[in-house]
Amino acid sequence: MVAIILILIITILIIGIGLLSFLMKHKLIALILIALILFSFFSFNAAFGGKGISVNNISDLGNVFNVYFSWLGSALGNLQFITANVIKTNFTSNNLT
Repeated sequence: MVAIILILIITILIIGIGLLSFLMKHKLIALILIALILFSFFSFNAAFGGKGISVNNISDLGNVFNVYFSWLGSALGNLQFITANVIKTNFTSNNLT
C-alpha cells in the first residue's frame, strides 16, 4: 500500500517538475527536485523494505513518518560518525625503512 502511494506521489511530482521546467526554463531547479524525489523514493524503500506496513488511517501514516524520519536520522548520524573517523585517520606513511 505504501509503495502504491509513493508511486502516485512520485508520478505527480515528476509531472509537476516537467511543467515547472517548461514554464520556468530552469533546468537546475528541475534536476534538484528530481534528485530529491529519487532520494526520497529509494530511502523509503530502504527504510520499509521487507516490512508489512499498511496505511489504513491517519495514525498509521503518522507511524510511517515516525519510522522513516527515525531511520533517516540514524542513517545521517552513522554517516556523521564515519566521516568524523575518516577525518581523524592518519593517511601518511610511517615506513622509515
